[in-house]
Amino acid sequence: MEITLTNSNDTGALEFPWGAIKWLCNDQIDPAAEMTFGVVYINAGEGNPVHYHPNCEELIYVLSGECDHSLGDEVIPLKPGMMLRIPRNVKHNAVNTGWQPVTMIICYSDADRQTVFM
Repeated sequence: MEITLTNSNDTGALEFPWGAIKWLCNDQIDPAAEMTFGVVYINAGEGNPVHYHPNCEELIYVLSGECDHSLGDEVIPLKPGMMLRIPRNVKHNAVNTGWQPVTMIICYSDADRQTVFM
């Protein structure tokens, strides 16, 4: 049995104008992985671009901060402790509505998460 252990303190983040993503597991980190797992940070007043994932569903769990998550035609307010499942091919994005960064765990059902930006 192979074990993958990733320390988020040892992993660099991908920086964007709206925030950052820190990947902890995917097919690039572990070629045997079957899922993608990471942490996303969205700065206060910012939002990530509208996008969808054609090959996987996504789970989002809010650790801190608040955001409005657009899911298709709906807008869902999210707070710490809330989880949202996003089906594959559904356009979505999150906009931070609070004064502090929103931090979310993100998990995808495929290790090679594909993203299409609108």
